[in-house]
Amino acid sequence: MHFDKPTYLVRKTRKKDIPKGIYTKDPVSGETVFNKEVEDNQMVVPKSGHHFPIGARDRIARLVDAGTFEETDALVKSSDPLKFVDSQAYPDRLKRYEKDSGLSEAVVCGTGKIQGLAVSLAVMDFRFCGGAMGAAAGEKITRAIERAAAQRIPCIIFSASGGARMQEGIYSLMQMAKTSAALGRLAQAGVPFVSVLTHPTMGGVTASFATLGDIILAEPGALIGFAGARVIKDTTKQTLPVGFQTAEFLLKHGLVDQIVSRLEMRDRLHEILAALHWRKKKGTPATASS
Repeated sequence: MHFDKPTYLVRKTRKKDIPKGIYTKDPVSGETVFNKEVEDNQMVVPKSGHHFPIGARDRIARLVDAGTFEETDALVKSSDPLKFVDSQAYPDRLKRYEKDSGLSEAVVCGTGKIQGLAVSLAVMDFRFCGGAMGAAAGEKITRAIERAAAQRIPCIIFSASGGARMQEGIYSLMQMAKTSAALGRLAQAGVPFVSVLTHPTMGGVTASFATLGDIILAEPGALIGFAGARVIKDTTKQTLPVGFQTAEFLLKHGLVDQIVSRLEMRDRLHEILAALHWRKKKGTPATASS
């Protein structure tokens, strides 16, 4: 007896393309997470706690009381003192940085309130030229420090930088001394400075104001150092400890005072300044009688 072999209709279906920008891979767990979920959580992955970079304006919006931030020195921008040209003219680079980041410089400065406490803020943004500190960025940070001294309100600086801006040469390196001198005057005035190190904080920024805080905080997993690990290894000819430039390593060895999640930063900053007996309204140290 003969049986015919049945035939089956095979329908070819096309895989639906997943639109770009909806998912992100978590570097810690390897899991895929919704971008919207991460964005709503201040660019922190809910499960693993991995901190993705966050823009300066977004950070400020989550940090200060609603409607209290007043930006200052927004018109201070980089010039081209050395007429620097390599593969692209420096002014053309600056225009591209502005377009890509939506910022006029690598730092946003201003005053605001954190749970009612007035502060002077400088928040760096790595999207603009890798957060490199040129003359304009250094000037804005210096003014933020001087504003804190003049108004007698605490100064808080969030660092995110690859270091000094090579296109401005010595003008960039001078900012290390200028910002450090301004912090010296702030200390003489008895006004606190809290430095917050985020990923990455490197080079001339680390070697100047970023590590001069009365209190130094860092976000989890932040890369913090002066030179890169490969440069140090090639120079010293030594085997370096694993993770020696991470926030966790530096906490263990005393450079960092606390590691604080971005989700807790607003409350922690307020707690620290309150512990320093800083008044909410007048921005002056509390006396024993108060």
